[in-house]
Amino acid sequence: VQLEESGGDLVQPGGSLTLSCAASGFTFSSYDMRWYRQAPGAELELVAGIGVDGISTDYARSVKGRFTISRDNKKNILYLRMNNVRFEDTAVYYCNKGGVDWGRGTQVTVAF
Repeated sequence: VQLEESGGDLVQPGGSLTLSCAASGFTFSSYDMRWYRQAPGAELELVAGIGVDGISTDYARSVKGRFTISRDNKKNILYLRMNNVRFEDTAVYYCNKGGVDWGRGTQVTVAF
C-alpha cells in the first residue's frame, strides 16, 4: 500500500488549496478513505471521510462548509478542497486508508 499526499503550501487566510493523495498497491475503489491532520503540539484530528461510492461524506465540525472531500476511483486519487482557510487549519495533512495505512503527510501553513 502506498499513499502519497501532495498540494500542501503556504496560503493566506481566506484562501484556497487542494490536497491530493495518490493511492497504489490496493483496490482504491473498495475502501473508505479519510483525511486527518495534526497541528503542532496537538493530537491527530479526523478532518473528513468519504465512502467507496464517493457520495457518502462526513466532516469535522471545524471544517464543515469550508472543506470538500472527493475521490476519483479511475485515477486512484483522493482530494481535499480547502476553501476559506483559517490560521487554525495549519497542520500536516495525512491521507488514510481504513484506519490502518497512512501517507507521509503534506504541510499546510496558513499565514500572511
